[in-house]
Amino acid sequence: MTKSRGSLAPAGEASVLPFDRAYLDGLLDETGIEALVISSKHNIQYLFGGYRFFFFDHFDAIGVSRYLPLLIYVKGRPDQSTYIGHGMETYEEELGKFWTPALQTAGASLDAAQLAADHLGRLGSKLKRVGIERAFLPADAADLLRRDLPGIEFVEAHLPLERLRARKTRAELDLLRTASELVVDSMLAVIASHGPGATKLELARALHREEVNRGLTFEYCLITAGASHNRAPSDHMWAAGDILSLDSGGNYKGYIGDLCRMAIQGEPDAELEDLLGEVDETQMAARKPIRPGARGGDIYASAGEVLKRSSRANSYEFVAHGMGLVSHEAPRLTSQGPVRYPAYDADRPLQSGMVISIETTLHHQRRGFIKLEDTIAVTDNGWEAFGDRGRGWNRGGGRVS
Repeated sequence: MTKSRGSLAPAGEASVLPFDRAYLDGLLDETGIEALVISSKHNIQYLFGGYRFFFFDHFDAIGVSRYLPLLIYVKGRPDQSTYIGHGMETYEEELGKFWTPALQTAGASLDAAQLAADHLGRLGSKLKRVGIERAFLPADAADLLRRDLPGIEFVEAHLPLERLRARKTRAELDLLRTASELVVDSMLAVIASHGPGATKLELARALHREEVNRGLTFEYCLITAGASHNRAPSDHMWAAGDILSLDSGGNYKGYIGDLCRMAIQGEPDAELEDLLGEVDETQMAARKPIRPGARGGDIYASAGEVLKRSSRANSYEFVAHGMGLVSHEAPRLTSQGPVRYPAYDADRPLQSGMVISIETTLHHQRRGFIKLEDTIAVTDNGWEAFGDRGRGWNRGGGRVS
């Protein structure tokens, strides 16, 4: 089914879109892409100014297929774009959530792909190069597009879409700041309300509740207690004298707060103070070069100067990566991290509005897992840290029954 609402302004005329249309068109020009078939929830959310369909917010599978939203964007001609969604998204259409001239509805992945192929086919024979998101387009849909449109070359569109999102707007920065603050608030509340004998599973569940009660969507909790480096929630107890690490992702309106804080049952001794102090020194060194125009790889170089002076250098892990709607998005600063991708931004300048997660981990065989993770935004004058509290040894509180 297709519902039309008239046309957007054609090329050369003003039209209000919730993203930088000229910037996106320029990125597409650089890659020779004439149109996009966007199938990831995060990019659809971005291009619709924050929209996520509530019914499929947490899952995709239904019946014998899946929900497959498709946003077709035509370079220079947003009036020729269309959105293919689920039948219930007519409710959202009535609320004015879509800028596309038409909403088309489909019940399964092949239905959506057929509507996309039909729409692209109607755009004419001049359309030769279309960008897709290979990691987010199911095989049945991709096969149908190639079969029905043999004259079109389908190419990877990840790079221009990622670069479009790389520089956060003020509104996006506010969402990331809120997400970070609420994650830290939640972690400090859990630490303060749990004493010796709490299990890692109890702590993770408590963190889940705290985040949800603050308006976050809980995503995960990586947690260690004592000398163990096992980060899965379990029945392992946080005992008297033990250290604890809480590393959690909480999602606020699609934007991710991802931070790690440390705690202890009791008081830290001089060695623990020194160990966390060294982790913190690395974190602060990584912040120093952050400013617009600085080379992205300078973050690693600055942190590396601290680490190479440490007698425990072989026990450290340092990672810096972009944050936003996706963890490990632009800027991409290394090809050697736990999530592998080309280090596209290592030799390119940082830009105001980019957001970077900086994390330093010390794997201490005797004392345990010690880590700080911070969220840093590149500003016009340097940087700003979001949720920048509780970075020392936080003390555990009374046992909650």
